[in-house]
Amino acid sequence: MPIVYKATLVILATTVLAWISRSSIRDIQSHGFYRFFAWEAILILFLMNIDFWFVDPFSFRQIVSWAFLIVSLVLIYEGVRLFRKQGRLAQNRYDPGLIGIEKTTELVTTGVFCYIRHPFYSSLLFLGWGILLKHITWIGVLLAVIITILLIITAKKEEIENIQYFGDRYREYMKDTKMFIPFIF
Repeated sequence: MPIVYKATLVILATTVLAWISRSSIRDIQSHGFYRFFAWEAILILFLMNIDFWFVDPFSFRQIVSWAFLIVSLVLIYEGVRLFRKQGRLAQNRYDPGLIGIEKTTELVTTGVFCYIRHPFYSSLLFLGWGILLKHITWIGVLLAVIITILLIITAKKEEIENIQYFGDRYREYMKDTKMFIPFIF
C-alpha cells in the first residue's frame, strides 16, 4: 500500500479515535487516556505490516499470527456480548472517561470474565502481537512492547475506577481472576 494511503488512514483513524476518546484523553488519570495511545500504536503497527498480511500464509509465524487474531476476535465478541447481556448498560452513568459499552452498572463475572478481568484489553494485546507476527521488525517489536505496557497501565487505571464504582465486590473479583490471560497473567 502506498505511503500516501497509509498516512491518510492514520490521519482519518486518529481523528475517529480522538473523537471517541475526547473526554478521556484530557485526563491522564483516566484509563481511556492510555487506551487511546494503545489504539494508536496498534494502528501504526497494522499499517506497517499490512503489506505482509498474506505473505507466506502457511508458515508457522503466520499460523500463530492468525491464531492470535482469532483469539482477539473471540475475546472482544464475548466481552461485548456479556456486557450487553449482564452489565446493565446505563448511558446516563456519569463518568466522562467511559465510552458506551463501558457504562455498566452491574459487575460482570461470568463467561470469559470468570477467568480474566479485562477481555477487551486482552483482545487488544492479542491483536497487537498477532499483527506483529505478520512481519517482525525491531520497530514492530518495540511497538508491541509499548502496546503491552500501555494496556497494562490502562487495565490498572481501570481497576482503580472499578474499585471506586463497585467497591469491595471488585476487590474480591480481582483475587479470583487474572488480568489478561487465564491462569497466567
